[in-house]
Amino acid sequence: MHEEKEFIQQLLDPRTQNEAFQSLILEYQRPLYNHIRNIVLNHDDTDDILQNTFIKIFQNLKNFKGESKLFSWMYRIATNEALNFLKQKSKMSGVASEIIQNKVLDNLEADIFFDGDEIQLKLQKAIALLPEKQQLVFKMKYFEELKYEQISEILGTSVGGLKASYHIAVKKIEAFVTTN
Repeated sequence: MHEEKEFIQQLLDPRTQNEAFQSLILEYQRPLYNHIRNIVLNHDDTDDILQNTFIKIFQNLKNFKGESKLFSWMYRIATNEALNFLKQKSKMSGVASEIIQNKVLDNLEADIFFDGDEIQLKLQKAIALLPEKQQLVFKMKYFEELKYEQISEILGTSVGGLKASYHIAVKKIEAFVTTN
């Protein structure tokens, strides 16, 4: 924790800010990309959202209070950026977000950056049928292997609630996979 406080000071100090922020990008670019990609499923959209996420992080570093870990704070920003993107996309097209999600899933097979097989596609379709919160919890726990405590900090939900959401999501996914 002491190292994180020092690093945050480097991020806030105009003399060390650029170098520290480059380190931050190098360390978190891949995990944040994967996190956002799990939410929006499209490579190009993910790149745009990731760029916006780092801009927001940079602009708001001075507002970081240290009440959570830097990692959790950045993931919360990335999550919000991805969800806001999906909502805006839905609003702009005048189509429900579920329909957009299904269209993205249909295009996933043709995506050169998607390296999954038929089972992965079926899993993604099952996940798409879950409510938003269950999707987030499942993806963060299953794909990103985050601990419930980390997810709790990111989503601002109790650990018990997250465990229940994950358990329900797993049951729904199992039911979908066995019947389809």
